[in-house]
Amino acid sequence: MEDKRLNVAFDYFQKKNWTPFPFQIQAWKDYLDGKSGLLNAPTGSGKTFALWFPAILEYIQNNPDTWQKPKNNGIQLIWVTPLRALAQDIQKAMQEVCEVIGLPWQVAVRNGDTDPKTRAALKKRPPECLITTPETLHILISQKGHQELFHSLQCIVVDEWHELVGNKRGIQVQLALEYIQAICPQTFRRWAISATIGNLNQAAKVLLGNELPIHIIKAQVEKEILINSVFPEEIEKYPWAGHLGIRMLDQVIKIIEEGKTVLLFTNTRSQTEIWYQKILETRPDWAGWIAMHHGSLDMSVRAWVENALHEGVLKLVVCTSSLDLGVDFRPVDRVIQVGSPKGVSRFVQRAGRAGHQPGLPSEIYFVPTNALELIEAAALRNAIEKEEMESQFTPELPYDVLIQFLVTLAIGDGFDPDVLFPIVKRTYSYSNLEKFEQEWIIDFITKGGVSLGNYEDFLKVEKSEDGLFRVTSKRIAMRHRLSMGTIVSDVSLRVKFKNGTYLGTVEEYFIAKLKIGDRFFFAGRNLELLQVKGLDAFVKVSEKKTSNVVSWMGARMSLSSMLSDKIREIFKEYNQGLVNSEEVRKVLPILDLQSKLSIVPDGDTFLVESLQSQDGHHLFFYPFEGRMMHELMSALIAYRISQSYSVSLNMAMNDYGFEILSDVYISPEEIFEEDILSLKNIEDDILHCVNESEMSRRKFREIASIAGLVFQGYPGKPASFKHIQANSSLLFQVFEQYDPNNLLLKQARIESLNQQMEKDMFINAIQKLNRLKIVIERPVQFTPFSFPIMVDRLNRTNISSESIEDKVAKILAQMQEVD
Repeated sequence: MEDKRLNVAFDYFQKKNWTPFPFQIQAWKDYLDGKSGLLNAPTGSGKTFALWFPAILEYIQNNPDTWQKPKNNGIQLIWVTPLRALAQDIQKAMQEVCEVIGLPWQVAVRNGDTDPKTRAALKKRPPECLITTPETLHILISQKGHQELFHSLQCIVVDEWHELVGNKRGIQVQLALEYIQAICPQTFRRWAISATIGNLNQAAKVLLGNELPIHIIKAQVEKEILINSVFPEEIEKYPWAGHLGIRMLDQVIKIIEEGKTVLLFTNTRSQTEIWYQKILETRPDWAGWIAMHHGSLDMSVRAWVENALHEGVLKLVVCTSSLDLGVDFRPVDRVIQVGSPKGVSRFVQRAGRAGHQPGLPSEIYFVPTNALELIEAAALRNAIEKEEMESQFTPELPYDVLIQFLVTLAIGDGFDPDVLFPIVKRTYSYSNLEKFEQEWIIDFITKGGVSLGNYEDFLKVEKSEDGLFRVTSKRIAMRHRLSMGTIVSDVSLRVKFKNGTYLGTVEEYFIAKLKIGDRFFFAGRNLELLQVKGLDAFVKVSEKKTSNVVSWMGARMSLSSMLSDKIREIFKEYNQGLVNSEEVRKVLPILDLQSKLSIVPDGDTFLVESLQSQDGHHLFFYPFEGRMMHELMSALIAYRISQSYSVSLNMAMNDYGFEILSDVYISPEEIFEEDILSLKNIEDDILHCVNESEMSRRKFREIASIAGLVFQGYPGKPASFKHIQANSSLLFQVFEQYDPNNLLLKQARIESLNQQMEKDMFINAIQKLNRLKIVIERPVQFTPFSFPIMVDRLNRTNISSESIEDKVAKILAQMQEVD
């Protein structure tokens, strides 16, 4: 017997010749039964309709005779999406449903791009459904009288929860959900939609807080992913990062030619620019059919690309993760991934852009940028077959986000700490918040804490006569509204033509390296720098080509621990004489040479290689824990070595291991006898390394911005990077000297250790290494595993006139080939 409450939804689907999936029907029923929960469904399976329809069905159920008459209903549903680019497409799809069924609801978008006139209209007559971002949701909370705005709200749906749960934007959502739950009707629900994530239960717990029961709907929708690895014509026995890439251009061009519409994903904005340039040079007849999409391009350019994709007028878009998420466009028939995406979830997300419809397979081509990445392709295939995805862990106790939230409430209607803090503690991230921490935060925003009390800019909040804490200064309120959010990036310069046409943004550090008249490639054009005025870099199109492609400071992606474990499994199979994929078969020459010169480490061994070259004495360690973890490990080991030896050390790392280069010989046996991986004093030693490596200071700059200690500037007049850096460095020094117990200082140190890692993951990794059998090898020359690490160091420290390619070629020529 069909549930009559669902008739309108079934009728709509029938008109479209669609059949609802069981997970959609389940979501409709659970919503109507008053439940909150997490919907897990793959990209392109109709998950938006799974949570849009029940909001409509409930309204129809509550207004059986008048639902088709226009009324001032107030906001019924808020749909939170992490990407502005998603909003327009979601809005169109939702509004189309209303028009077809005859429901006079308004679906509107409100985010940072919304003009003041539209904002005022939305405030005067709120739509029934508001699509917004985490940041704009907090701006709504900062408005006076916002409780009236939310009084009609029935539900908040958070889209792409897997993109938010592991970062501070997700914490903004947690705080908003608990706060709105406290001021909303009893019928208020919260839902989230998540595609690929390994720890679904914990993701649901973070969404639902400490009082709601965990409820998960998992879509049983088969989504076949076809992985085609593109093999280089010759497998070099000494691969190095990025070396293959463009050399495989001809094979990539052929794949594009054979497809109708193609997305080519790279891992960085610089790579996007390079591939776009090289493809257009090879196929100039594709001009007009090929476009580029990354986060530093002008928003109107990105919007044009998304629209052109939607209408099917482009053959190829070269892009970064800016098109990872569910930007709605006609499905492309193939996706190309250049370089390892370093994570299973990210790879699946990108593959899902092809065949973006229920039932259709997703076809993706994997193009390695060095031969060892073929092993990562085999690891990806294995993980996808076993349906294993990475987990996302939410940060705990980020004081900066909580400080920002309290000031947000204080510029609205004010807050009572005794009422507010129990609400805050209901969130997953602040469930362990202590009373003394609450008191410290209140003292910090009202009196500037121990060290900032003499500066009125830091005395933001006052206690009113009615006992509520409020911001009374209009200047402080305005500056806070302009700074809200948790995305902190380096200051950028606007790249413009002389006529004012805007191309996009480039980080300040890149332009600082150029002289007037220098050329660079950006936004698909060869440009010449004419003038830098304020934060505008004026350019003209250059007739001469240049190989100087814009680069960004963003950190390189780090290998996920899941992919690392899969790679070790493949190495273990190799050591047992098993080869289970074509990718591994192709790289056998590399593994065989590694095995001949040293060993292929697997899940039971921790390999250390010691050798000498004209550069000095090399120690190579292979933990296979990813670049970010190796950065910290190498710093820790170098610090401990420096405590016992008078030595100069240099470090380099990749996802497989790291190098410590010294000017004198260091015996690997001796440093392990001295317990170089001891857990004794490890936290003190790590903190020492963190402080030494400036990681803590860099992290503090972000925290200071989020907490509102450093003002980023006004629209059109942003503060310079040097100004922000100087102010945050000064605050860091003041806190270290006069306020060592400052919670933001404590947070900076914790975050610099745990950035994008599970808490204590580093110590777990050290414990894991201590359980492995340590194997010390002394190869006669660089091995296939050590060579790319050494090249990475050359790449970062190369100051000679020789290109890195020439330098590597010279080293290879000097090395004795082993038969």
